[in-house]
Amino acid sequence: METLKRLEEIEKAGLDTLQQAADETALQAWKVTHLGRSSAVMTVFSQLPQLPKDERPAVGQRANLVKQALESAYTIRSQALKEAALNLALQSERLDVTLPGRRLIPGRLHLETRTLREVYRLFGEMGFQVYRSPDVETDDNNFGLLNIPEYHPARDMWDTFHTQTPGVVLRTHTSPGQIRAMREYAPEPIRVILPGMCYRYEQVTVRADIQFYQVEVLAVGRHITFGNLKGTLTEFARRMYGVDVRLRFRPSYFPFTEPSAELDVECFICGGLGCPVCKNSGWLEILGCGMIHPVVLQNGGYDPREFSGFAAGMGTGRVSMLRHRIDDIRNLWLNDIRFLEQF
Repeated sequence: METLKRLEEIEKAGLDTLQQAADETALQAWKVTHLGRSSAVMTVFSQLPQLPKDERPAVGQRANLVKQALESAYTIRSQALKEAALNLALQSERLDVTLPGRRLIPGRLHLETRTLREVYRLFGEMGFQVYRSPDVETDDNNFGLLNIPEYHPARDMWDTFHTQTPGVVLRTHTSPGQIRAMREYAPEPIRVILPGMCYRYEQVTVRADIQFYQVEVLAVGRHITFGNLKGTLTEFARRMYGVDVRLRFRPSYFPFTEPSAELDVECFICGGLGCPVCKNSGWLEILGCGMIHPVVLQNGGYDPREFSGFAAGMGTGRVSMLRHRIDDIRNLWLNDIRFLEQF
């Protein structure tokens, strides 16, 4: 058959010219010519329907064998060219062992980790222990048991990330850990701090982010007063920023404390002159605090007629900003090594 003879010629021509391909460019050109859609062997496949029926099986089988032979030869030639290029590179490229090596960059603790450890140390010196609570909380722990019942307008203070499971949220603050700690230790007096990541669906600015570390401070016992709260937080701020730091307590509102306040620290970033971080006020709020609401005490297992306590929640990101004069909280989590290496 003429077609079978033509296939033999196609195979021989393809194999002969393949050996002349000396580099990757020539090899790719060969592939297009001999295995592409318009190649001679592929043309034979397209002409099969025009052949007599008794010739089609033999021609089709022979065309497949030719195509497979060309593909196999192409693979072998491609591998041979790659090995030749590698050997040439090894012979021509020499390693200069006299050049100095690259300095290995040692790992470091993240700035937030260092701040957290410093907070642990300072409160540990004042008799507080670390208590861990989960990032994923029930709606009841995050709101209901903290005197924020369903549909209460105070819930608008926290823009919440809800999960697909009804009644389960990413905690908006570390305050739900208060309920867990009190229920574990009641009716014994407790002094604990509760560190962890919090999540809020808020607009990201130079002073706020959608996720941030917070440390909850909790003390419950008999005869605890607002004076104890103020003394503890003032002592913490002085140990963190120095004995001459300027502080101020401002009245505020939180559903789970009564009375409530916020602690401001003078803005070291602008020296009190005003900047975007302190909203041109010269002060930056680092925590909210107050005396634990009787309803929350009762939900935690304590009789509010016998026990009292105080709680505070501080954002360690702002603590870091003030201590190191960082003018944008977003830098803490951008993973820019140039920024992080400064600390």
